[in-house]
Amino acid sequence: MSNSALPVSRVPGSRDAPVLRWGIMGPGWIAERFTESVQAHTDQVIAAVASRSPSRSKAFADAFGVPAAYGSYEELAAAPDIDIVYVCTPHNFHHQAAVLALDAGKHVLVEKPIGLNAAQAQDIAKRAEAAGVFAAEAMWTFFLPKFDVIRQILDAGTLGTVTTVFAEYGEHFERGHRIFDPALAGGPLLDLGTYPLALVTEVLGLPEELHAIGQPHESGVNAQLSAIMQFAGGAQAVVNTHLHNFTPTSATIVGSRATLTFDGPFNMPGGFEVRFPDGARLRHEEPPGGHFEGLHYEAAAVARAVAAGQTQAGQRTLAASIRTLDVADEIRRQLGVVFPDEETLADKDAARL
Repeated sequence: MSNSALPVSRVPGSRDAPVLRWGIMGPGWIAERFTESVQAHTDQVIAAVASRSPSRSKAFADAFGVPAAYGSYEELAAAPDIDIVYVCTPHNFHHQAAVLALDAGKHVLVEKPIGLNAAQAQDIAKRAEAAGVFAAEAMWTFFLPKFDVIRQILDAGTLGTVTTVFAEYGEHFERGHRIFDPALAGGPLLDLGTYPLALVTEVLGLPEELHAIGQPHESGVNAQLSAIMQFAGGAQAVVNTHLHNFTPTSATIVGSRATLTFDGPFNMPGGFEVRFPDGARLRHEEPPGGHFEGLHYEAAAVARAVAAGQTQAGQRTLAASIRTLDVADEIRRQLGVVFPDEETLADKDAARL
């Protein structure tokens, strides 16, 4: 690859993907955005929805024309006409819901984070492998066309040796939002911080050294955290995430030959620029957008993988999901943040960095 042109995205059109029949566990905000995007941009079929509240399931089904509404996750897991289950319950039910689907022989796409911790992610991976079914984390950012271009840039060595990654993500939330609820694994780390951490670990792998600082919130959750990391070879990363207010949600990958800077927000559809020391600049143009414009890419990619007999998504492997949670576990260990119903992080071996 020369400095005169960037590669083009190899992501096929979403409507060309083989059709799966999808069941949704958890009819919340992200399920609504996913369904809107999938119904508008693909031929995938949202065939069923399940909630522990029958009225919520029915309301969702009525709103989106979904033919089946169940009053329990168990019913959906057992439904014979469902190919794949999309788990988008609150964080601390991701593992339980995914296990229900996997044990029923269903393929699963689990909303990020795939589990509360690396141990839950490893358990999902182990169960999926034993069942011979597909499993992946719905880290939709990595399925966007721009990330296929970025992978080609990194693989070609256009940036040279990556030395530094900066990534941040902050938002404002109304006080009643679940992010303020300690019982629902609240705080910004698993909601927003997953994106910066996923980017860092995708580019640089697992850090050899990590130092985190945190700020508590009066609700009992973590309000803000920052972490600096060092990797084999000396590369470093800096991340910040918080629930105080909106930020540019910026990210930059610095290399010895060039620097890649995302248009904000880096986790959404949009462009980026590669800048060289001699002043040359190369632009990747992609229309900016949000969940409606972007979530369909992961659904289509998953459908193509399942139809091809693959059990993982190359865009977000289970090992990559586990790696990101390893780092999140270590941050929480340093900050003393323990979520409900999980073992004390100080006793865990999996997250030692």
